[in-house]
Amino acid sequence: MCARMGAVTGKGLADLIREQFGVRWTALAMLALLIANTGVTVSEFLGIAAAVQVLANNPQTPFIYLIVPLAGLILWWLVIKGSYRRVEKVFLIMSLGFLAYIPAAFAAHPDWHTVGRELILPSLNTSSGYLLTAVALVGTTISPYMQFFVQSSVADKGIRTNDYKYEQLDIYSGTVFAMIIAAFVIITTGATLYPDHPVNTALDAAFALAAFAGKYASLLFGIGLFGASLLAAAVLPLSTSYAISEAFGFERGVSRSFKEAPVFQGIFTGLIVLGVIIALIPGLPIIQVLIILQDLNAAMLPIILVFIILLINNRRLMGRYVNNLGFNIIAWATVVVITILVVLLLLSALFNITL
Repeated sequence: MCARMGAVTGKGLADLIREQFGVRWTALAMLALLIANTGVTVSEFLGIAAAVQVLANNPQTPFIYLIVPLAGLILWWLVIKGSYRRVEKVFLIMSLGFLAYIPAAFAAHPDWHTVGRELILPSLNTSSGYLLTAVALVGTTISPYMQFFVQSSVADKGIRTNDYKYEQLDIYSGTVFAMIIAAFVIITTGATLYPDHPVNTALDAAFALAAFAGKYASLLFGIGLFGASLLAAAVLPLSTSYAISEAFGFERGVSRSFKEAPVFQGIFTGLIVLGVIIALIPGLPIIQVLIILQDLNAAMLPIILVFIILLINNRRLMGRYVNNLGFNIIAWATVVVITILVVLLLLSALFNITL
């Protein structure tokens, strides 16, 4: 939907929200985005810290206190100096280590009959642990920042309705590929670690690759996690700064100084600093904190999705490219399901209710 809006209007999502709903509603949308993106930015620096633990093969490694701040400084420098594009392909290639989960799933010899059954008819429950993980899974899969990022990307590339079919192919293929990888991660970890080896650290998760990669399992997982976290740790603060500056008409751009673009530079720098500081808190249970942060991400998601659905169905804005009935059913159902999950999680957490 966001890609379609970008192609039809040539504008970013923040721009459209301000134009169509006014400053007050824009403030609500940007607050939701800022809360969600702060959580995800922190989670990326926690991912860098976890990758260092895995590569050092030691959850207590002191190297975290050197490498995490250094990574934050380097990412800030690369973006500000306009060199990030040159190295992002390196981070992307590093993250391809997660492809190893596909052969690892077969090497783990799961019960494929059970996999097929649970894929079609998954076992659902409302225990607090299940809800905490399920909501986090939603939050990390349909992240609010992605909607802003995709639409701005389409608009910035100058893609119009005549070329939109190619953008559609890009989005659908990317989504399918991401879901396939996620499925094989779940299958592999389920077959190798459940139920006798609970995942309490990133190092535990790396052991799931042992059936395929053997002694190189930790190395493969650590490199993949490090690359993926670095990739996102720069994109998230940057996209947040652009979206908020775009929404309220502030000066923006990485080439601008702090004096020329104080809001843009302040948000970008502040998010990186906050991510580094939280990642360095001694004894922080990284996996548990990651889950909570992604739960926060999911809680902000319905707010953004409602704005998107209202905009995409604005015939004056979108013309014949408004949503069809099928799209609207899927979109509103997504909002309702996520909202119900978040409410159930809050009830479970606040009142210790097993629903």
